Amino acid sequence: MQKHRIITGLVLALVTACPSLSWADFSARVVTVHEGDRLTIRHSGRSETVYLKDIDCPELKQPYGKQAKHVTAAIVGNRDVVVRALARDKQGRMSAEILLLPNGPNVGRELVKEGLAWWQKAGSGDPSLGDLEELARAEHRGLWSEPDPVPPWKWKATKKTSRKYSN
Repeated sequence: MQKHRIITGLVLALVTACPSLSWADFSARVVTVHEGDRLTIRHSGRSETVYLKDIDCPELKQPYGKQAKHVTAAIVGNRDVVVRALARDKQGRMSAEILLLPNGPNVGRELVKEGLAWWQKAGSGDPSLGDLEELARAEHRGLWSEPDPVPPWKWKATKKTSRKYSN
């Protein structure tokens, strides 16, 4: 019993000291939109770079990359948002759902709906994003208007390979 109380106390102290580790929703201000799916938020006197959960937008140099960034900035740039389900991924990056206050749209869902992001199926807890992506594909929205859009993970891999062999 004593061991349980100590562990509970340590967890509560950690969550209190580091609210970004908490599973609870919190509000923050978006201070920078770097890419469609990457932004910097400010909360509790600290800045954190956060990736939008369950999606991947084109890189800025890819077709529709700048459009994704502009749409994200138009929705949440320099505004207060709700940060939900903040978590650290395998690479150590913070990811979360970002919603516009009050009860506004989920930014990731809006980007998928507009054809400006791919749904990241692996590890996603939101299969409805797949439905939104299929609808965007069927309506040829955004990147789905291209005959063969290249996902950012493949695009980055080809860039790394071409750099490896260039002078």
